[in-house]
Amino acid sequence: MLKKVFVSPDPGRSRLRFAARAVLGIGLAVVVCGLAGTSLIGAIIGGLAALLALFTVTDATVRGQAVTTVLLPVAGLPVLTAAAALHDFPVARDLTFLAVVGAGVYARRWGPRGHSLGVFAFMTFFIAQFLHATTDRLPEMFAAVLLSVAAAAVVRFGLWCYERRRPAPAVPAPPAGTGLARITTRQAVQATAGAGFALVVGQLVSGDRWYWAVGATWWVFVNTTSRGETLVRGFRRVLGTVVGIGLGFLIAVPVAGSPVPTAVLAAACVFGIFYTAAVSYTWMMLCVTLLAELLYGLLGVLSPGLLALRIAETGVGALGAALAVLFLLPVTTHAVTDAWIQRALRCVHACTAEAAARLAGTEGADPGPRVAELEQLLARVRLSVAPLVHPLSPMHGRRRRARRVLDLLDDCAREIRGLVAVAADPEASHDARLAAACWRVEAAVEALTGGGPVPSRAGGPRAAEPALAHLHDLEHALAELAAPLRGPSGSRLVGA
Repeated sequence: MLKKVFVSPDPGRSRLRFAARAVLGIGLAVVVCGLAGTSLIGAIIGGLAALLALFTVTDATVRGQAVTTVLLPVAGLPVLTAAAALHDFPVARDLTFLAVVGAGVYARRWGPRGHSLGVFAFMTFFIAQFLHATTDRLPEMFAAVLLSVAAAAVVRFGLWCYERRRPAPAVPAPPAGTGLARITTRQAVQATAGAGFALVVGQLVSGDRWYWAVGATWWVFVNTTSRGETLVRGFRRVLGTVVGIGLGFLIAVPVAGSPVPTAVLAAACVFGIFYTAAVSYTWMMLCVTLLAELLYGLLGVLSPGLLALRIAETGVGALGAALAVLFLLPVTTHAVTDAWIQRALRCVHACTAEAAARLAGTEGADPGPRVAELEQLLARVRLSVAPLVHPLSPMHGRRRRARRVLDLLDDCAREIRGLVAVAADPEASHDARLAAACWRVEAAVEALTGGGPVPSRAGGPRAAEPALAHLHDLEHALAELAAPLRGPSGSRLVGA
């Protein structure tokens, strides 16, 4: 885990800037709430609202991000009102919470904006339980949310909008024909059922902190598709929480709510959440757990018993998610992984075709955007294959094959990047050997995705010309992919 966080590449220092901006934005939000005269409760809800505004909004364009940020209070404040109004009516409160869970997950079918608004709505209800919000506190809480979202927006779109200087990332749509385009319906049912289990069992464990279990179930479902992905994420959430609790005894408990050290440590936790989110869910949960412990220290309720309860409730939530994905409308790891691998291979085909057109002198041919899309698709392949390559996976043969597939797909991406760089050279634009090699690559991809025999690349010395060398190595990687992708029916790459 240490290597994954501290050695993982950070192109353009995007993760570093993402985390540093979050500390600045959340710090400004808390200061603004303090200057406005809000209480400690108001400052906490303001800081958490700013954190969500900076973390969950992921639209492809800056303009889209700004629109989604403006809409966050529209989604969150009615939910906050309902949570406060139902504070003394447990049955109605619980049913409403489950409805918010289902609606929040279902909203993901409308893309990044739906996802952001769904998360913000859920977390608003969750925060209301965390702070025991009642109707008499609503004016202060409304003001804190509005001020904090505005402060986060000032930092994100005014003081430090580094996204304006880079192109919008390619966001691949779910593959058609596998049901993934409608996966949100299944997940909404699964998340609601899992949250219902977590709510009931969580209340049996603790009548005051039951919402931790519901929160654990909710976040296990975020950014997962198959049951394998969900189970791995649940394991990582529990692991991160347990390690975070252990560190809490050494860090949060001795601080005991002292304002200055708590503020410094909270800023470090915020930085850790944003910096590690893209590379390690376990590390992110460790930082989230420490932040929660520090906030409970400020509220004067932090104790060893509370920390032990946090572990129990997190376990209940992870169990609820696991039972839901295993027995209710399950989506197999095989179906999801196969769909994303097929998409990645077709993108290799498209990249090669664009490069061939560029080499042939076709005006306007540009493989660059396809390369960006390929990187995004490979990220989804890695996520879907994560259950198989996990160290605790008992399917050792499939784990080796899955790692082999990932290695070969990475080889394909490396050769594609090299080919695209060389294709920009006008000196190579009329070389018939390059065009012929591109056509052979396209034929290999067609065979892999269509089920036909994949031709083996003829042996011989490696080509001296850079473009031909990239294409020949790409042919070799595609030929090698046939073996791990087409194992016997009883040992598919993913048979979960």
